[in-house]
Amino acid sequence: MRSRHESGFSPRVLFVDADDEVLIRRFENVRRPHPLQGSGRLSDGITAERQLLLEARNTADVLIDTSHLNVNQLRSRVEELFGGEDARRLRVTVLSFGFKYGLPVDADFVLDARFLPNPYWEPELRELTGKDESVSRYVLGQRGAGTFVETYARLITATAPGFEREGKRYLTVAVGCTGGKHRSVAIAEDLARRLREQRVVVAAQHRDLGRE
Repeated sequence: MRSRHESGFSPRVLFVDADDEVLIRRFENVRRPHPLQGSGRLSDGITAERQLLLEARNTADVLIDTSHLNVNQLRSRVEELFGGEDARRLRVTVLSFGFKYGLPVDADFVLDARFLPNPYWEPELRELTGKDESVSRYVLGQRGAGTFVETYARLITATAPGFEREGKRYLTVAVGCTGGKHRSVAIAEDLARRLREQRVVVAAQHRDLGRE
């Protein structure tokens, strides 16, 4: 647990990260060298920086991967994590994603929804998303879908008090499907709804929605 500052505050450490490819692209866009690359390449500077910051990353209270976030999404994520709710309570983020875009590095639990039929192959559902009622009804109506969501809702609500006692304040539950558009979105929304009913502080986010 973090020690309390003499002023009465209990500081929390936020570590913001991104994939190497994304960092290289960002440096190239602003046409600046990495301060640690010396006479080497950008990737050399990034590697050196990762080594220097490894301990800080491993001990941070919160890790946010910005690889697939724009400025507005990052601001929303920070506001959800450090908003005005009781800071001692566990905050859960249910994050949908597409496996083809990579696993979220900040995930504590990873759920795989690819065992369910893909609405992409239904012509009337293909252009919709998991936030649309018809897609949600299709996904959640599949055999095993309700049990899948309920099982993880029970797991999270059962472990939340223990996480709080151990000083963990932020939990990211990642729900993946192939592209992050249909199944994972519908499952994430339903899981977040069930957790809210159990009075868990939860927000649903959709990392890859709109990328296809």
